[in-house]
Amino acid sequence: MTIRIATPMFFACLAATSASAADPVIYTTNPMPAVEAVQAVIQEKAGTPTGVITGGSGVLLRRVEAEKAAPQGDVFWSSSANTMGAFKGALEPYASPELAAMPKELRVADDYFQPANVHVVTVMVNTDQLNGTAPPADWKDLADPVWKGRIILPDPANSSTGYTIVWGLSKLLDEVTYKGLVSNVVVSSSSSAVPKGVAMGEYAAGVTFETNSYSYVDGGQTEISIVYPSSGTFTTPEYAALIKGAPAGEVAKKAIDALLSKEAQIELLKVAFRRPSRMDIKVSDYVKLPELASIKVVKIDEEEAARNRDAFLAVWATLPKAGSSK
Repeated sequence: MTIRIATPMFFACLAATSASAADPVIYTTNPMPAVEAVQAVIQEKAGTPTGVITGGSGVLLRRVEAEKAAPQGDVFWSSSANTMGAFKGALEPYASPELAAMPKELRVADDYFQPANVHVVTVMVNTDQLNGTAPPADWKDLADPVWKGRIILPDPANSSTGYTIVWGLSKLLDEVTYKGLVSNVVVSSSSSAVPKGVAMGEYAAGVTFETNSYSYVDGGQTEISIVYPSSGTFTTPEYAALIKGAPAGEVAKKAIDALLSKEAQIELLKVAFRRPSRMDIKVSDYVKLPELASIKVVKIDEEEAARNRDAFLAVWATLPKAGSSK
């Protein structure tokens, strides 16, 4: 099993240090426990080791685009459609047979990307930091001025997670509630700083993906709770993709198949709490998370989010907020 953790200086020597010319190289935004779980399944199902380069979604996708003339990677895993849509020219459609187990609404036109998992947007709450404030049950609670400076969320201009969350909130909430909530938040340049800040007691609440919240619950922090807002929340799929001209060729497709397999998605659920994109896995059999059918979910248009990204961010920049944090 070959793992490469990349820094900018490392990028130039990737081709010389990957496992072999025939072994697929995965560019991934995922944490190492998730990567290792998937590598083991790919090794078993596809019969090949994998090289891995880690980094942020924007950095890795820009690298994929820069390498179009001579691709160095085979698979990108993973980001949202509203981020990956801008890089379709560097990706190759692939109708993996594993897509038969996915809901049709998760598939994208021409199968440019393949749904790898589904995120649920939640409110992560540290009950030790409520200081007499009633715990939030819905988004409108977080628009109350009592929460000013006590909520953290990722910067949508720097984070695909942040963009997905803030875009969704702008569509889900009425204008008064949306602007009230935004005026209370501290914006973090790092999406990972949101759950960490809540877990460490720096903030009473954070808006983040369910997987990030649950890792602390699973880790035994009894003061951390996950709120699924009563008026509804929204989900966002994360996608993998075959890189156009992948050097590993057909082996790269086998790696995608293995990544989307039932075995891989169960391992990701158990190890990294990633909610499966497949319909044949019962989440509560493996972790203490609710089934998706029990959560009130409002559909958000990811394609609209991708089309209107620049205009939305321009408006976002003008909205008053409680502050910013590195």
